[in-house]
Amino acid sequence: MRFQPVLISALGALALSACSQQEEIAAAPPPPPPGAVPGSIAADRDGDGIIDGYYTADGIYHPNYTPPPPPPPAPTQVGERG
Repeated sequence: MRFQPVLISALGALALSACSQQEEIAAAPPPPPPGAVPGSIAADRDGDGIIDGYYTADGIYHPNYTPPPPPPPAPTQVGERG
């Protein structure tokens, strides 16, 4: 039996296997920050269903600022006298 055809086919398979490339498997994304609303940058940190702020691309939380209500007007000096 001649080993030349077996040897040539083995070398051919070895040469072709060196050219094959393995696909890189993408790593899973990191878990969302606490209170993040899936699919958006919004954040509900206290879980009451109202959006409290948002996350930027670098993962920093920015609260939505709502100014406090204005103080009630001061009582006037002129009033009813009875």
